[in-house]
Amino acid sequence: MRTKFLPLLILAYVASLHAAEETNDHPIHEHILGNGLKVVVKEDHRAPVVISQVWYKVGSADESSGATGVSHVLEHMMFKGTERVPEGQFSAIIARQGGRENAFTSRDYTGYYQLLEKSRLPIAFRLEADRMRNLALKEEAFRKELDVVKEERRMRTDDNPSALAYEQLYAMAFNNAPYHHPVIGWMEDLDHLELDDLKTWYRQWYAPNNATLVVVGDVNPEEVFRMADAAFGDLEPEPVSRGKPRLEPPQRGERRAVVRAPARLPYLVMGYRTPVLVTTAQGWEPYALQVLSGVLDGGRGSRFASQLIRDEQVAASAGAGYSLYGRYDGLFVLNGVPAQGKSVAELEQAIDSQIEQVRQEPIGEDELARVKAQVIAGEIFGLDSIGSQANLIGAAETVGLGWESLDEYVERIQAITPEQVREVAQRYLNKEGKIVVQVEPLPLAPMAPTSDEARS
Repeated sequence: MRTKFLPLLILAYVASLHAAEETNDHPIHEHILGNGLKVVVKEDHRAPVVISQVWYKVGSADESSGATGVSHVLEHMMFKGTERVPEGQFSAIIARQGGRENAFTSRDYTGYYQLLEKSRLPIAFRLEADRMRNLALKEEAFRKELDVVKEERRMRTDDNPSALAYEQLYAMAFNNAPYHHPVIGWMEDLDHLELDDLKTWYRQWYAPNNATLVVVGDVNPEEVFRMADAAFGDLEPEPVSRGKPRLEPPQRGERRAVVRAPARLPYLVMGYRTPVLVTTAQGWEPYALQVLSGVLDGGRGSRFASQLIRDEQVAASAGAGYSLYGRYDGLFVLNGVPAQGKSVAELEQAIDSQIEQVRQEPIGEDELARVKAQVIAGEIFGLDSIGSQANLIGAAETVGLGWESLDEYVERIQAITPEQVREVAQRYLNKEGKIVVQVEPLPLAPMAPTSDEARS
């Protein structure tokens, strides 16, 4: 879709939201069971399909030093069976129903989902309710899955220079706050993880009063609530305590690290600690940071693409990223690969120059309008999938915002001014709060010879 048509789409979307508010006919409905399980249902009748997701309010941010990675390992173990559903049968049952299923672990939550034809929804509910409180955690299966997770860490992090850089970035940015350690865990902690650690974690966090059931699709909300009560209603709640807050002390100067690893190209990643919607003292700031991210990296017309890549030719690639959703303060991240013949230092200087421009000069109204249109369009286009709709609802609910906050997105982005974009750049993207990680390439290991080469 051409950019000039985006404002029309946005206006239509905003109008539809206001119309829904005026008639009190909102497509999202919620109900809380007697045991504390919150059920959120969004109707989408375009196709006879449904997605069911169970979100647990626990992730790597809840882990303590020495036991990192336990949330992710438990996610793997959730497919290892109960007394009613033997190992391997959960996925097999969903597959026989023509559905798909998977799971995910993040810093803030752990989730499980099934995508099915709508009449199969009770099957998904029964399976999830069963493993919410009745998981069979056995030593042999645990050891096998732990080895799988370790190999996953080797392949996705230890052998991935950019992943190592991001791991180092978060470890330096958050010395005490819960986002310090990686979701997959430190290898040393995985080496010492025991089955009893998982049993304790499972019993503590996998309870109906610490979960949200999200259903999106061709369904009737009242029927979904009845099915949910039948499947989950008898499960016992569990006392949930998150312990004392782990606050991050002020950063008092720039932090730097070099990651030396076999790599084809050097790489630069920079971060600045920033608030999110649930932590900000001023509700407009996260939306201004979202717009700022679009100014720097919002398509071919963004400043990074037009100036760093095309005009100055200092970057082979350059990007910026920020998320409003999290339980704790997050990072505004910038990254890039220097162009051939350019150094990481030159790329960093060029990125710093772009940030300084935003800090000193308010962006023009035309540029702001274009960026807002792209930022909002990206959000709206994502709603075309029932899976994306469920993800947004689940994330908003689990981090403590509530699904109602999603309706504010378009209006809040539209209200951001050039001065507010400059203000968040000045407040958060400053030298005192800068964290820099550089990947310094080491020679790559020689490739193994082919069978023909080995015989020559």
